[in-house]
Amino acid sequence: MDRRQFASATLAATLAPTLVGRQAVAAERSQRFTLNYAPHFGMFARSAGDDPLDQLRYAADQGFRAWEDNPMKDRPVEQQSAIAKEMERLEMKMGVISALKGIWNAVNFSGDNQTARDEIVNTMRGIVDVARRVNATYLTVVPGLVDPKLPRDYQMANCIDLLKRCCDVVEPHGLVMVLEPLNRKTNHPGVLLHSSPQAYLICKAVGRDSCKILFDIYHQQITEGNLIPNIDRCWDEIAYFQCGDNPGRREPGTGEINYRTVFAHLHRRGYAGIMGMEHQNAGKGIEGEAAVIKAYRDVDPEPVA
Repeated sequence: MDRRQFASATLAATLAPTLVGRQAVAAERSQRFTLNYAPHFGMFARSAGDDPLDQLRYAADQGFRAWEDNPMKDRPVEQQSAIAKEMERLEMKMGVISALKGIWNAVNFSGDNQTARDEIVNTMRGIVDVARRVNATYLTVVPGLVDPKLPRDYQMANCIDLLKRCCDVVEPHGLVMVLEPLNRKTNHPGVLLHSSPQAYLICKAVGRDSCKILFDIYHQQITEGNLIPNIDRCWDEIAYFQCGDNPGRREPGTGEINYRTVFAHLHRRGYAGIMGMEHQNAGKGIEGEAAVIKAYRDVDPEPVA
């Protein structure tokens, strides 16, 4: 072996472990998660850059198969179309978009004010084109605040009646409103809808396939705990999940919720929908973003053989 051959062989031997290591990392990064976890814009901005499309590509490279964007309706039409096109290319599913962004934090579903109730219906009409443009099926609906002037049962009847009117708007387009109970104790005092049994009652009373539950595990841990039994009791009305650990509303593993057990239970029950990552990162910068990905790797259920 001459000097050149020897040098080449030595270099190859030196680089081989490095290349194997990089290939292993690449394979792990490209491995898709078992559940359809859905990050949001900004979650990986330090790693991917500010361009929303680059953030989608980065997430897909890490194995994520879904995405959600509450403020989608506020984005320019051109950007909505570009996001939808890139997600289609990446074979990523669009999760929830907010139907009532900007007007949900008021008395509307619960009250008798006809102008406020009509505004809700008109807003639902306005979200239809956005949802169709970005290939979204699920529309987050928070049924406003409690009306202190009315007894609770009148408020519930008003809410159910208005939801039926909204179903008439979205159902012909194959869209589904997902009602999100929010916790009153930490984040949203005064909301009408706050518990999973209440959401279940409302959906049963509305009785439409276009009105289901968004079960946010973070909110329901604060409101009622007993997560798995409550999920099971509501199962036939749940269309979508979101998550975040408590306290702090950060990624799994930063709080008290045993997400490994909860996610395994959902997987055993055959949940194939989206799990929205509606939380902030516990850590800062690129390291914090890498920690989020690792946290989901740690709690992701084993795929069924």
